[in-house]
Amino acid sequence: MNPYWIIVFFSSIVQLVIFLRWLHRRTRDDEIRCAFVRDMAVNHLPHLYHALRQIASQLGLELQEPPPVQFIELNGQNRKM
Repeated sequence: MNPYWIIVFFSSIVQLVIFLRWLHRRTRDDEIRCAFVRDMAVNHLPHLYHALRQIASQLGLELQEPPPVQFIELNGQNRKM
């Protein structure tokens, strides 16, 4: 076997491994970002709206009801958190 083919094969395998690591990291970052946004909307927005209502009541302002939190899955998959 020609030694040059071994070098080509080895460099191809290394590039494939690096690409797969990059792809996995990119996918994981997207999942973390999605979980962060969902957590902010579900757990922290109600507290922010409550604090805003308290400030508005001290200033004598009337606020409308806050909108409900609704998520739209653009890719059609339901993610289980």
